Amino acid sequence: MKSMAILFILLLFTSFFSVQSLAQIKYDLYVASDGTAEYTTIQSAVDATKAFSDKRITIHVKNGEYNEKVCVYSWNNLITIKGESVNGTIINYNDYFDKINRGRNSTFNTYTFKVEANDFIAENLTVINSAGPIGQAVALHVEGDRCQFINCRIEGNQDTFYGAGEGCRHYFKNCFISGTVDFIFGEATVVFDECEIHSLTKAYITAASTPKGLKYGFVFLNCKLTAAPGVQNVLLGRTWRPYANVVFMNCEMGNHIDLKGWDNWSNEANEKTAFYAEYNNNGPGANTSNRVKWSKSLSKKEAKKYTVKNIFDLSINSHDKLNMWIPSFFK
Repeated sequence: MKSMAILFILLLFTSFFSVQSLAQIKYDLYVASDGTAEYTTIQSAVDATKAFSDKRITIHVKNGEYNEKVCVYSWNNLITIKGESVNGTIINYNDYFDKINRGRNSTFNTYTFKVEANDFIAENLTVINSAGPIGQAVALHVEGDRCQFINCRIEGNQDTFYGAGEGCRHYFKNCFISGTVDFIFGEATVVFDECEIHSLTKAYITAASTPKGLKYGFVFLNCKLTAAPGVQNVLLGRTWRPYANVVFMNCEMGNHIDLKGWDNWSNEANEKTAFYAEYNNNGPGANTSNRVKWSKSLSKKEAKKYTVKNIFDLSINSHDKLNMWIPSFFK
């Protein structure tokens, strides 16, 4: 009888602390660099979130400059990091290839902000790698699936944005991305919708490494391609890997875009495997009459396939997580 009483007390004790633990889960966290919120760094707020959450967790970030490397780990799913304002909420760090000094793959450790988790959303943030024109220096590294960036600024020089993860899908809406060499690169399927793509020097905008067999790589829809004063002869992309896949549609291209458009990375074999295409672009840089012969102009019929729904395969993979992911502007 005594042992039964002890067992009952232990079960009651365990249940009490389980309820207490559940009660402590927060779905809204607040960050302020000036100390006026519960967290002073974004990383500390990410670290405090529930692992493998069943509900979206929002981290609200007050205007300020956050000088830190931030990583949203794979177990930190369903997180939104929402800045107070895009120009006022700034995440800044300055790692670069030689500073990291971790061998030939150092580039992938230079990020200011890294997202490994699925179903991540960022809103109203500026992410900067401030190392300057000193070699590879990633500002934003994303390898989770179903990730969205809304009204954000991504600023850097070489290798500003790395879209990683074979088959992973990232969506950028109304964002600004700036850089020098290959400043949008990687193997993911990424849609840039109504974004400004700003070149700082004569170089290449994209360096896609799209895997063989993947139908879509980088797709730019209704974007504006701009450049710093005096910059000319910018190419739309070069083939980091043989099956690089990049499409520009309904974009405004400034006169800084080189008329030949694309580059084979000094390997003619890439011309047989890469898919570089354009459709209905406008502006002085959109003239395709002198493009490299191996690039393509889409027909009207082909262009109709380039909807966000088709690119992300939403009509086929309509399981719960994708339904949860589809915002109103995808429909």
